[in-house]
Amino acid sequence: MTPAIEVRDLRKTYGSGDTAVHALRGLDLTVDRGEYLAIMGASGSGKSTLLNVLGCLDVPTSGRYLLDGIDTAEFGEAQLGLLRNRKIGFVFQSFNLIPRTTALANVELPLVYAGVRRAERRLRANAALRLVGLAERAHHRPNELSGGQQQRVAIARALVTGPAIVLADEPTGNLDTRSSQEVMGILDRLHASGRTVVLITHEDDVAAHANRVVRVVDGRIVENRFTGVLA
Repeated sequence: MTPAIEVRDLRKTYGSGDTAVHALRGLDLTVDRGEYLAIMGASGSGKSTLLNVLGCLDVPTSGRYLLDGIDTAEFGEAQLGLLRNRKIGFVFQSFNLIPRTTALANVELPLVYAGVRRAERRLRANAALRLVGLAERAHHRPNELSGGQQQRVAIARALVTGPAIVLADEPTGNLDTRSSQEVMGILDRLHASGRTVVLITHEDDVAAHANRVVRVVDGRIVENRFTGVLA
């Protein structure tokens, strides 16, 4: 079976000469379909750069990245955007919600970009909000929601296009313990439903939800272990 994600000798360098920053240094990684992977590392280790490349938000300096068997080097920026919108859902630490719009409108946004008609957008966005337990908050704005609720809206937005892969960058970083547990419970259920989940975290208790943990140091993988958590 074709892996969900496959990278070979992945390198990412910012700048040049003496001031060049080598964020990724020949990294190899394969993520199978339906896997639950945690990527750990200190600040500046390259883990966020890796996630940005995996999410087609950034392109590697060299090396190969196959997304669902498709070589991303063959696509331009616009094509990468379409590929990203169809196959990947993002969850960010900072939520990235539009302040003056409702939860429902925020969740609909990826469908607007995809050209989905309004009636279908509304239907799918409401279904995504129900999935994260926020159907009754559909018409609330972000400033009327708790941090945990805002992150759940962000997860609903990530899911509304029906992506096979969910990438989460420090999804509990701005949340209290209870909200963190709620968010991780949702990610656990997404994995149980068959989605591939890749999350970045520096917290051991968050990483413990995953089936496999990869640790990145100075742009290289230094640890790759299975956790014993059942798939």
